[in-house]
Amino acid sequence: MDENSAVIEAILREEEENYRNANDDAYGWKTVTYPKRQRKSAAKQQPENSTDRGANGDSAGAGDVFRSIEKHSEERRRRALEAQKAAEDAAGAESGARSKRHSDDDDSDVEASGAGGENGGAEVKKAKAKKPKKPKVTVADAASKIDASHLGAFLLDISASYELQHDIMLMRFADYFGRAFASVSASQFPWTKMFKESTVAKMVDIPISHIAEDVYKTSVDWINQRPADALGSFVLWSMDSIVADLASHQGTVKGSKKVVQPAPSKSQVAIFVVLAMALRRKPDVLISLLPIIKENPKYHGQDKLPVTVWVIAQACQGDLAVGLYMWVQILLPMLSSKSSCNPQSRDLILQLVERILSSPKARPILLNGAVRKGERLVPAPALELLMRATFPAPSARVKATERFEALYPTLKEVALVGSPGSKGMKQVTQQVFNFMVKAAGEGVPDLSKEASEIFIWCLVPKS
Repeated sequence: MDENSAVIEAILREEEENYRNANDDAYGWKTVTYPKRQRKSAAKQQPENSTDRGANGDSAGAGDVFRSIEKHSEERRRRALEAQKAAEDAAGAESGARSKRHSDDDDSDVEASGAGGENGGAEVKKAKAKKPKKPKVTVADAASKIDASHLGAFLLDISASYELQHDIMLMRFADYFGRAFASVSASQFPWTKMFKESTVAKMVDIPISHIAEDVYKTSVDWINQRPADALGSFVLWSMDSIVADLASHQGTVKGSKKVVQPAPSKSQVAIFVVLAMALRRKPDVLISLLPIIKENPKYHGQDKLPVTVWVIAQACQGDLAVGLYMWVQILLPMLSSKSSCNPQSRDLILQLVERILSSPKARPILLNGAVRKGERLVPAPALELLMRATFPAPSARVKATERFEALYPTLKEVALVGSPGSKGMKQVTQQVFNFMVKAAGEGVPDLSKEASEIFIWCLVPKS
């Protein structure tokens, strides 16, 4: 704009100078003559010059002067307008260029911003992708880190600190293994799925098979020094924790609007480990808990069956007689119930008793322990259930019948063994006699035959 203004001013100055020069020529000094002397000659020349006068009566010279001024003025205005137009065009072009530059800059900024955003997003995603994941710790990994000497020192310390407070000692014992297996997630120990998919032979080692021998020995030796009542409470607490965890997997209990809360914070792996060690070292504790287990409905049901089988299987590892007694008291009645026993449940129950009877030296062990603290391993009512399952009507035979036929002879022998002539044996004979009389008269050929043979055995004097 400054350059254009300078050009306009230069043009105006030039026009003004030309205007002054023209005025100087029109109004400059001239020779003065006496007008009267020339009046006649002027009158004579008037007709010739009349054509040169303008319409307004002015002389041609004067008209030329004003036309020159007007011409210069118009020329000056024209140049000024052209200069102004040129200046406006130049200003418009410069403004357009500036606007384009701003637009380009804005586009560049937007692109840079977008690129930055994309790069930032990529960096964020990349950072998330690089975020280290927590390593998955298996039961075996956690068990391998348990040091037997450290465990022994810990047990000595709590034994001295709590002295006769055995309940607290056992809870601290569970806490130790809870910390050891705290890093094992539920996905690494899906025990409900493992129990459903495993045979009893495999189930019995879950998860105790991962415990090192020296750690196991240190633990069971310490457990052996704890009194039976404290161990009974501890075993019941452990079973309650497992049942509560099972309920949390199943969601809402039928008939209840409340969702069952999961077990305490202790690792479920640890609960199974310490319970297995307690039952293997002190299996008799389970017999003391039998009334509670039979009467409390929270331990009943087909969904609890795998847990019950696992618990009894642990006791079998310590004492086959205790295992058979618990099987007869809890699981055998389920076999005669059509509503509470399906083929899968029946198979699981039979697997357990087959494992008991197939154990090394099972027969002599069970015969020698047929009577335990005044209680028979296979009482007369249980013998009747076994006999009916082994000798059903031909139309009632199932796949499991053959398995009962293989088990029955040993279980019958355990039921009828005893000291001849003893008071206890006389009571057993009388009870068995009554059941056999009833079974022999039901008209089922195989059942009647077996009942008659036992009936005769009851009548023969025992020497």
